[in-house]
Amino acid sequence: MSIVVPPALAASLEEFLGAEGRAWVARLPALAVESLDRWELVPDGPAAHGVVGLVLPVLRADGVPAVLKLQPVDEETVGEPLALTAWGGRGAVRLLDHEPATGSMLLERLDQVRSLLDLPDDLAALRVIAELLRELTSRQAPSGMRTLAGTASDLLDRAPAGAAALADPAERRLLADCAAALCEVRADPGDRLLHWDLHYGNVLAPLPGSGRAPWLAIDPKPLAGHPGFELLPALRNRWADLVATGDVARALRRRFDLVTEVLELDRRVAAGWALARVLQNALWTVEEGGAAFDPAQRAIAELLLGR
Repeated sequence: MSIVVPPALAASLEEFLGAEGRAWVARLPALAVESLDRWELVPDGPAAHGVVGLVLPVLRADGVPAVLKLQPVDEETVGEPLALTAWGGRGAVRLLDHEPATGSMLLERLDQVRSLLDLPDDLAALRVIAELLRELTSRQAPSGMRTLAGTASDLLDRAPAGAAALADPAERRLLADCAAALCEVRADPGDRLLHWDLHYGNVLAPLPGSGRAPWLAIDPKPLAGHPGFELLPALRNRWADLVATGDVARALRRRFDLVTEVLELDRRVAAGWALARVLQNALWTVEEGGAAFDPAQRAIAELLLGR
């Protein structure tokens, strides 16, 4: 059996992981065949992929559709099986089996072509995100999970150099203010099980007739922390829907109000952790050679800071 690595996936892995990514791509076809044999799976459709992972639709020996997910094991992906096990299919895709040494996972199959990006009503989609976050973060993170406390310390250490790399003095002050907001909340980093990457494209519908909840989260990059750190994708994604309202600030406030209400979060604390996420993304941007905030995230930061 021949498994072909999509060129876009190979390029992405090389971009993000360099030589390690190239080596993993070289091993990937053999790993896929080994995993198919281990779980007695038959390929059942074209492969899909994300930034670093390959997803193969398969049929199990009993004829039940599933997917085989193959990805490098690193600090972001190592906790995925642990988180999916903790959620047990409640609010998230079910983990059917996994192989810790290679990071291979056998997952229930969802409808890959129906995500929250396709739901016409953006506020209805936002409520789905909020309710999923409430479900997922209701659980205490398993022991051994990476922590938001560690992430926060790292962000604050990197913030001065990040601010200096920004071209606009106003954006330097904005980054410093995001760091200051993080300092105000860092004493209570939380212990909830966070998805960390719950954007609209990471919420899929189940297969018809499965009896599952209408929408389920996929592809977590889990950590233990405060639910407020989860909010930025809900505020940032589907930005065109906000722009279409004609009043971005008002629409943003509406999103923030809805999500914090559903999650029953203190608004000040939630804003502090959401600003920490803006800080994280801004630091990634400048560390990769950029010199400016993403305009949408700048607007979010200014709103949450009361500007």
